[in-house]
Amino acid sequence: MEENLLVLAEGNNDDDDDNHRSLRIITWSVFVIEAKKFGYIAGPMVLVTLSQYLLQVICLMMVGHLDELALSSTAIAISLSGVTGFSLLLGMASALETLCGQAYGAQQYKKIGTQTYTAIFSLLIVCIPLSVLWRYTENILVLTGQSPAISREAGKFITWLIPALFAYATLQPLIRYFQMQSMLWAMLISSTVALCLHVPLCWALVYTTRLANIGAAISMDITMWLNVIFLFLYMKYSPACAKTRAPISMEVLHGMKQFFSYAIPSAVMIWYSSLSLICKRIICFQGISFAIKNAAKSLEWWSYEFLILLSGLLPNPELETSVLSVCLNTIATLYAIAYGFGAGISTRVSNELGAGNPQGARIAVYVVLLIAIIETSVVSTSVFVGRRVFGYIFSNEKEVINYVTKMVPLLCLNIIMDSLQGTLSGVARGVGWQHLGAYINLAAFYLAGIPVAVILGFCTSLRGVGLWIGIIVGAAIQLALLGVVAICTNYEKQVERVRERLFKEESSIERLM
Repeated sequence: MEENLLVLAEGNNDDDDDNHRSLRIITWSVFVIEAKKFGYIAGPMVLVTLSQYLLQVICLMMVGHLDELALSSTAIAISLSGVTGFSLLLGMASALETLCGQAYGAQQYKKIGTQTYTAIFSLLIVCIPLSVLWRYTENILVLTGQSPAISREAGKFITWLIPALFAYATLQPLIRYFQMQSMLWAMLISSTVALCLHVPLCWALVYTTRLANIGAAISMDITMWLNVIFLFLYMKYSPACAKTRAPISMEVLHGMKQFFSYAIPSAVMIWYSSLSLICKRIICFQGISFAIKNAAKSLEWWSYEFLILLSGLLPNPELETSVLSVCLNTIATLYAIAYGFGAGISTRVSNELGAGNPQGARIAVYVVLLIAIIETSVVSTSVFVGRRVFGYIFSNEKEVINYVTKMVPLLCLNIIMDSLQGTLSGVARGVGWQHLGAYINLAAFYLAGIPVAVILGFCTSLRGVGLWIGIIVGAAIQLALLGVVAICTNYEKQVERVRERLFKEESSIERLM
């Protein structure tokens, strides 16, 4: 088996027939070995992503038992914090999936620690204008015509959530630091312990103090910072991190230009409080100018939030919004699997390219795509089979349950596309084509998906179903374009580009020293 793997890794591109014969001979052996490597990364990353997402879900569950005002204001605050802060930081931090992953494959270990510090410092700077925006959320919501009571409570909640913003800006680079080295158990243990602590802490602060919904925000602050502290201490003192630890030096500042070139070309934020105005502004006026290189996923995130807002303009908005919220919560939860798959393949591709093994990167892509197809087929089939009882998870209203049953086939299609595009987006991050992923998301959802959703939702009798069909159209276009990019990528050429970039970085550092 090892000899065959060696033949494949050293396959001559000038002799395609022999190379393809080698690939056919060892397909199953390669699949098993690559699946183990991928599963070792993707499995823990799925759990880490899910545990972080559940922090806000638990907050909503706790606050939901207070009163309607607390629930609605907290939901708005969490939604705004995700759109205007967390999603942007998450997207920018994914630059390290290219930089650190390829550096690790090239055995430039000290560079991984330096780039991690650069990312943390850069994201903390980005948090400053974001925190100012969050501080004035109440005023902005009132100016846009929102309920004064809801605006006041939402503003208080998101203001108390500002410490979590800075924690998140530190946490995401640390996660990439461990992810790119396949050191995942520290992250998994830390995230799991943080989640377990968050449940009693949130309950205590919400119900046993006068803090009420503010207690939920404080519990998120404490939980996120505990997670950051644990991972930082592990990075600082664990022998496993010895070869990638680097001192904080001027190289951290010198690397900011390169980090931002992969993360985001401009730190321009959309200074509008209402999510409706944010999305309309993006679609109608500034969609292209705010095309973010590394926050590609946040573009799609905004389009889903915009779908909820559109549903509120339909006849019987309570029903339409409730059903679409059920669907979107399901998508958001299951996306933890897709994101874990994307993290796994970005790690494998970037490591292989950094190590100068284009064939290994190509094999990793094919193997992971097959695994993703199997996984999403199982999940979507399970949801479809249980479509008549699926709605009872979220509601006891017969009208809502029947509508959810009607929407499940479309939901299953979206689950399939989300899983595959999440995997393919990981390929783009591993290669270093985040900007291309952002353009694809922008074109797919904002130039195609949302316009189709508006037409079908408001100009036909489909209503909420029409809105969802529009999002599926966008997802289908996105998936097709990302698939073309993954299939047509010349990994041999990408290896050369990685080597050139790493060599230029070393030369620049030597001149500075």
